[in-house]
Amino acid sequence: MLSRRALMMAGGSFALASPARAAAVMTDDGFYREDWFLDSFLELAEDLKSTVAAGKQLAVIWEQAGCPYCRDMHLINFTQKSVEGYIRDHFEVIELDLHGSRIVTDFDGQKLGEKQLAAKYGVRGTPTIQFFPAVDDLGHKGPREREVNRIQGYLAPKDFLRMFAFVAERAYERGSLRDYLRRAASPLPDTPPQAGEGSIGKERG
Repeated sequence: MLSRRALMMAGGSFALASPARAAAVMTDDGFYREDWFLDSFLELAEDLKSTVAAGKQLAVIWEQAGCPYCRDMHLINFTQKSVEGYIRDHFEVIELDLHGSRIVTDFDGQKLGEKQLAAKYGVRGTPTIQFFPAVDDLGHKGPREREVNRIQGYLAPKDFLRMFAFVAERAYERGSLRDYLRRAASPLPDTPPQAGEGSIGKERG
């Protein structure tokens, strides 16, 4: 269960992030990367199996070089200890390039370049985060029917964390995201409002 303390920490200033945390690494191709992201062979069905075996759930983050909201996700959201810790404890995360050419084997066995895979799933802007459930028959479903949640664009840390919690708690098995967020949006004591907070993300197309 996502704790009230975690939400309060996520709702505070990102300047409160743990100073001991290693900064995200900027790769040669212009992407930020967290050192705890999954080193994947880009075979999604196999990644899902290993994720389930670890007691976690699978998230795929789509980014692109030069994306300012991707930068904010790394330098604001992931620098908060409560956000990073919760995601690391409950998820394996794969990072893909919206315009990339690496070959990915989809759940149905189809091999596509990253750009073609993004088109298959209707991913058009960044950052976009797809969440996939721990089931064996994803390859038999349509691409969008495989997801249990999706984040499109940048969300402030507290809302970002709630979207991950919806999946980690398997709340999608009990009701809609709208109802979950309505319940989760009850006021938190001593939590100052944060500029730009909301459930509608900002994305770069």
